[in-house]
Amino acid sequence: MKSFGEHRGRTISVVALLLGATLVAGCTSSGSVGGSGGSSGGSSGGSSGAGKLSSGKFTSTQAFDSQKISWGACTSEPPDDPTADLSAFQCGSVVVPLDYANLSGKDVTLALVKWPAADPANKVGSLLTNPGGPGASGVDFVEESKSEFDGALHAHYDIIGFDPRGLGRSDPITCLDDKTQDKLYEQDPPKDATARANKAAQDSKTLAAACEKNSGALLPYVGSKYVAQDMDLMRQVLGDKKLNYLGISYGTYIGSVYAEEFPANVGRMVLDGAVDPNADQLESNVQQQVGFEKSLEKFASDCVTNYAAQCPLSGSPTAAAQQLGHFIDGLQDKPLQTDDPSRPLDATLGWTGVIIGLYGDVGSDWWKYLRDALTKAMKNGDGSELLAGADQYDGRDAQGHYSTEQNGLIAVRCADFTTPAPSPSAVQNAYSQLKSGASILNSNLAPGDLAQPMCANWPFQTTEKPHQIKAQGSDTILVVGTTDDPATPYQNAVNLANGFANARLLTRVGTGHAAFGSGNQCAQSAMEAYLVSGTLPAQGTRCTA
Repeated sequence: MKSFGEHRGRTISVVALLLGATLVAGCTSSGSVGGSGGSSGGSSGGSSGAGKLSSGKFTSTQAFDSQKISWGACTSEPPDDPTADLSAFQCGSVVVPLDYANLSGKDVTLALVKWPAADPANKVGSLLTNPGGPGASGVDFVEESKSEFDGALHAHYDIIGFDPRGLGRSDPITCLDDKTQDKLYEQDPPKDATARANKAAQDSKTLAAACEKNSGALLPYVGSKYVAQDMDLMRQVLGDKKLNYLGISYGTYIGSVYAEEFPANVGRMVLDGAVDPNADQLESNVQQQVGFEKSLEKFASDCVTNYAAQCPLSGSPTAAAQQLGHFIDGLQDKPLQTDDPSRPLDATLGWTGVIIGLYGDVGSDWWKYLRDALTKAMKNGDGSELLAGADQYDGRDAQGHYSTEQNGLIAVRCADFTTPAPSPSAVQNAYSQLKSGASILNSNLAPGDLAQPMCANWPFQTTEKPHQIKAQGSDTILVVGTTDDPATPYQNAVNLANGFANARLLTRVGTGHAAFGSGNQCAQSAMEAYLVSGTLPAQGTRCTA
């Protein structure tokens, strides 16, 4: 299946909504629209499965750090590109302690992939990568993004992807069966605000209970602090003196936490599409929705202005955006047929299929997908293409199986942040901002939809709180922000860079999520120059192309 080479992230999530969070910070993953979803199958080391963790393989820090990775052939294609040639890659696994305070307890097996450096004589070391989510597969990311790493990065680095603990091919979190997840994602919430709140509360309890039953041993240990410790263990096993790292979207939060925990071990670190670790979660969610509304308006304007003959929308750019919103909202009462008679396209799936397209930029394949999918839906009454986009976003493959991505998303977020119920004034302020700045995405919003504390029913309540990360003593961290990034607003990058004791901000001027692989050669070259040679872009650099 064709890989568009664009980065996508996670935003409106049904699972997240059930836990009181209107939006979730994005991930990135190259991929195609076609309903292939994610996979929990393994191309590396193999996992013992949630609730079946092994124990006692190593009992000391030295033993964990000195283990050897048995690299071998990769045997499972990434789900978004099942025809990918994996012959250049090597797969393996590394064992980490479930709890670093109890090295003789349970172990977790992490899946890794390596694309060996093309120029070993001039190799800088290993470049660890994470595409975000939280919940996206780092193994899939590297295997699907070969063209984006090719060139200077691949010449000088072993490109390393890994599936964080609880996710993908690593020992995974499991919660609901596939058919129950279908019901969760394919059922529009009640129009009545009280009924909607009651259903959300019940579904939240059902989800939390299922996760605790099937993966209770893992849930307290999947937060980014544990992932940071895993990354430092991987750094040592891979033989690197310092960690060289490319983190995108939520991968920037993982990188920030690593820098906070191990500042002296930070090497050349690039954080692209930043999450602000000090942000108020409700306000952050509001700003993300406002960002996606702007992206929707820009898409609609581009559609009617530059693609009038192929665009199903009409009128002024503002009218076209509203037309799109009315059509998708109307699917709640009149779902569309799809190529699967048992799965009509309702408003929930319709919006999910729209949102995934809004991660693109002007001229991108994601915007072409969205034009085509909307044309098929609005002109032909066929929701198949939007359903395919929704399935990819939700991690559902053509056989109806779900990846671990959505389970991992909520588990990691709840391990990283729990949010108390916001004050009435905070709720009203958020409601006012959404109704004025994101009214198309929130046509049926009620204040009560914003009043629930995030992770209220989650069985594990973390003590972690949002805070500024300074990482005093680290090498310079390159933070990259895109001015009209809908998933991780530009101000996040500004705040993150200003919070670090030693950082440089690089600005990409444009739309779409993150700069890496966006086609902006100025930004791509700047990131590569820092990772390969340590050369930072000039202070205040803004990349327009």
